[in-house]
Amino acid sequence: MKKLNYGMIGGGPGSFIGDAHRRAINLDGQAVLRAGCFSRTPEKCRQTGQELGISPDRCYTTYDEMAKAEAARGDGIDFAVVVTPNVSHYPICKAFLTAGIHVSCDKPLCLTVEQAEELCALADKKGLLFMVTYTYMGHVTAKHVRDVLASGELGAIRTVMAEYPQGWLAHADDWGGKQGQWRCDPAQSGGVNCLGDLGTHVENAVSMMTGLKIKRVLAKMDVVVPGRVLDDNDVVMVEYEGGATGVYWTSQFAIGHDNSLRVRIYCENGSLQWFQEEPEKVTIISRDGVSSELHRGYGAIKPGAAKYGRLPSGHPEGYLEAMANLYRSFIDCIRAKQDGTFAPDRIDYPTGYDGLQGVKFIHACLKSNREGNIWVTL
Repeated sequence: MKKLNYGMIGGGPGSFIGDAHRRAINLDGQAVLRAGCFSRTPEKCRQTGQELGISPDRCYTTYDEMAKAEAARGDGIDFAVVVTPNVSHYPICKAFLTAGIHVSCDKPLCLTVEQAEELCALADKKGLLFMVTYTYMGHVTAKHVRDVLASGELGAIRTVMAEYPQGWLAHADDWGGKQGQWRCDPAQSGGVNCLGDLGTHVENAVSMMTGLKIKRVLAKMDVVVPGRVLDDNDVVMVEYEGGATGVYWTSQFAIGHDNSLRVRIYCENGSLQWFQEEPEKVTIISRDGVSSELHRGYGAIKPGAAKYGRLPSGHPEGYLEAMANLYRSFIDCIRAKQDGTFAPDRIDYPTGYDGLQGVKFIHACLKSNREGNIWVTL
């Protein structure tokens, strides 16, 4: 099978997320990096291109130049991967969608609801695929949670408790290096830090696992660590359509927590618990109190989730495999677009519309916090 070509915008020297995307895409060997605009600094862009084996004529000075040039080539890229700070997501995605190129973008999708709506409409108009990489929803166990709840075997969902605490930005004199500095900078992050970085993952995880739609939110967004200007601790009360409720907590100064995305879902006939740092298992407690710990790699995992397993049970799969699973579906859908067999039900990754919901969530929380912690309808 012919490999697809892709290009990357961002992901230059010192970029964690750019390197993660490249490694994840490489796991299945179905796409090859052929072009890039890896940095706003030409020297750094050329350096990264040379290290990655990119032809000098496909190492571009600007993303706009890259989009136009690659669209005009007979061997141009099939999709673009956007791994830049939040503030640049919108213009970059727009440039490649306008050029007729499928796009994968890191989260949060962009800064405003209007920008997100425009990008989704543009992708639809052009007939293009548009993925937002909420990585954790690529885990086999996360997909199993989705399938269990969709089956109805636990009954109606009553309440959801979800959290994502980290401790890496707990100290006044530590900005977390390159990765933390831009997140804490309003000019680059879009006026939101912790909620944009972590809260959007919580919102997406709950949404994709449960299928619940948020009706309204009440948010308290705190700035706690001395020297910070953007939120570093958030608590959000949620009411969903249909009456279920939820509470979300995110923090960047929770010392002792590394990357602790956790979702607990309480239903009529039992409950379900999933922890990102232990993604090999999911715990289900029945109405009679019996607790079952299901492990990835066994027949108890539902088929729609199990098909993404890469290793036998007991051989742990993690972050890169989860991201690779998103790209597996994304690339499969691109191939289907190219050979005329595509149908929307093939999509098994977060779309631009999921990214739009994340932006709506952020702005509703910002409004709630700004106006005195009031309820705000999405």
